[in-house]
This record gives sequence, C-alpha cells and structure tokens, in this order.
Amino acid sequence: MKIRSGFLAGLAGVLGLATGLGAVTREARAADQDIVLGFAVALSGGMNAYDGEATKMAQLWIDQTNAKGGLLGRQIKAVYADTKSDRVEGARAGLKVLQEGAVLVFATADYDYGAPAALQAQKAGMISVFLGASDPKAGVIGVGPYSFSAEKAAQLEGATMAEWGYEKMGYRKAYVLLDSAIEYDKSTCAGFDWAFPKEGGTIVGSDTFKNDDPSIGSQVTRIANAVRDQKIDALMLCTYQPGGSSAVRQLRDGGIKIPILNGSSMDGTYWINAVPNLKDFYVPVQAVVSGDPMQSVQELTTEYAAKYGKPPTTQYAYPIYAWLQLWAKAVTTAGTTDAKPVVAIMQKDTNEMTALGPRSFTPKMHIQTDIPLTIVDIADGKQTAVTQWRIKEPIPVAVLYRLKKPS
Repeated sequence: MKIRSGFLAGLAGVLGLATGLGAVTREARAADQDIVLGFAVALSGGMNAYDGEATKMAQLWIDQTNAKGGLLGRQIKAVYADTKSDRVEGARAGLKVLQEGAVLVFATADYDYGAPAALQAQKAGMISVFLGASDPKAGVIGVGPYSFSAEKAAQLEGATMAEWGYEKMGYRKAYVLLDSAIEYDKSTCAGFDWAFPKEGGTIVGSDTFKNDDPSIGSQVTRIANAVRDQKIDALMLCTYQPGGSSAVRQLRDGGIKIPILNGSSMDGTYWINAVPNLKDFYVPVQAVVSGDPMQSVQELTTEYAAKYGKPPTTQYAYPIYAWLQLWAKAVTTAGTTDAKPVVAIMQKDTNEMTALGPRSFTPKMHIQTDIPLTIVDIADGKQTAVTQWRIKEPIPVAVLYRLKKPS
C-alpha cells in the first residue's frame, strides 16, 4: 500500500506538473497572440454615415495604443465584417468577427441596426459597444450586461434642447415632429416631451412621419397652421439621415421659418447642400469638429486629420475614442480582456476623465445620461458652437426606457 500510495503520489505530482506546464504554455501562447477587436459595422449603405468615421477613430486609437506597446503587452488587431446597413447582415457580421477571435465587438451606431451584432457578442460572453447608439436599450436592457454604447442617451439630447431652448432662447410654445422609423428618434422626442413642459413650456401639437416618406406635405401644412394660429416659436424635429435632410428642406420650402431643434443625428455639414441658406437649426453634440471648447478634442481632431487627410465631419466620430480609453483602463486593471471582470470595473466608473470629458457607468446604465452637451448652430454652411449645457436634474428611468408618457 505504501509503495502504491507513493507511486500514485508521484504520478499525481507528475500530472500536476504537466497540468501546470500546460497552463503556463496556454498563458504564454495567449500572451503572444494579438488582442482581436471585431467591427461588425456598416462599411457600406446608409448607416455608414454614422459608422464610417467612428470606425476610423477606433482604428486611430488602436494604432496609437499599438505604438505605445499595445495592451497587456500584446498588439491589437482589428477584423471587419460589413453589415451593409442591413439588420439581418448585422447578425451574420457579429458572428463572423467572433469566429475570427474578437474579444470586443463594435456594433452599428443605432440600436435597431446594431443590436443583431451586439446580441451575438452577448451570447458568446463577449463585450459589445455600439459606436454611437443613443437609445438606452443599447446596453443592459436591450442586449445584456456585457453591452455598452459609446454615446449619450437620446433622451438627454431632447431634454438638453428643451431646457436650453426655454431658458436661453425664450421658446415657450413648441411643436414636435417625430420620425418614427427608429427607436432613437422616439427617445429623443421623449426627452423633449419630458423636459419642455417641466420648464414651463407648452407642446402645442405633435405629428409623425417615416424616414423614407417621399413627402411630408400634410405635416408641413399642420405645422404652418400652428405657427400662424397658435404662435409656436420652435419645432422639435426628431429625425436622422438620409430622410432628415429631405424633411428639413420640405419644412423650409413650406414656409416654416421658426427655429428647428434636433438631436445629434443631424450633426455635420455634409448634408446641408440639400437645404440652401439653412439657418436657425440647432443640435446638441459631445464634440464639435471645428472649434470645440476642449483642447483634448481639438488635438484628437488634428490627429485624425493627420491620419486620414481630413477631419471628421460629425460628432459621431468621437465618442468611441473616449469609450475605448475607459475599456483599456479596465482591461489593464483586471489584467485580462475577459468580459466579466472588465465590465465589473467599468461599472464603477464615476466621472472618469477621457478625451471628451468625464464619463460614468452603472450596473443598470451603460450609456451616458448626465453629461454636458455643446449646442451647435448649423447656419451659412458651417457649424458654430453656441454654449455648453448640462440639464438640472436626472432623467427619470421611466423616461429613459419610455415606460410611460411623461407627466
């Protein structure tokens, strides 16, 4: 028995050593491998207007990080799959980059279009990040606990325009025109619907259309009547491209000259040739392409232009850079890219500084809901920063998730 026990003990020691050597070998092999980041995004199609520059900004971050030695002593490698701005293709693209070894999946900058890829990452136990989705469902509620958005909540956009419009511009009566094609627009209008009456303003009327509607003539007529008869002094338009520019043109051609407020989705000057002599059009953004008040944003714009030959055209290029800074910090602290420990660290972020300013996450909210936004005036073919604005009180959960109509 003693001989047998000794033999078994020795065998166990050998097996233990072998197992240990195997673990060390696997760890060493992993340390030699690149960290793969997968872009399941719109490299073509209409959503490329939002994904294209954000993807380039993420690649800039990757290049800069690799030049500094990488992450966890490993280089970062990007792999790509084109969703073609199609939701079915989005799921396939997400699966494809995961099969190529992605430990982080980038999804399209919209909840509706990006969720199919993000859900593939969630099923695989990997972190996903929407490049710029502003619907709070682009995260814990709509995808799962490993999903984030680099953007701010659309409700914050609408609420910011309501507060600023009432307090600084003197708007007292507003009309709301909702493009109901996607969840983002509904959330933007929900923020305005909550904040404007709270300030003391009156929403005189509301109407809807779809992004691909060739004409909104009947809506324009009703709004024109409200301007004439009820003296509305601002229009809250919740829309996005490509249909947004057509809607704005029809509004102006229809004699609607009052100021138009919109969310960040209409940021940029690339579309304004469709609306000659546009003025009094305002949007809230995280970063201004030209003349941002933050030096760090100006420097980032310069670095982007040096790499790609020209600066970004919209604010949607920037948020992913700030998010990647937070992700890399959490990965470094955790010593791994594994989702569970990294997410646990990120959820503790409170006013963590990034190139775009302070950012915070909680276990229930993986999107920004309380940050200052810069109001931009789009007029005379250019953008001008007007002011920074931070709303006075937190947005209720019922408004953030549109659980009920605001009271």
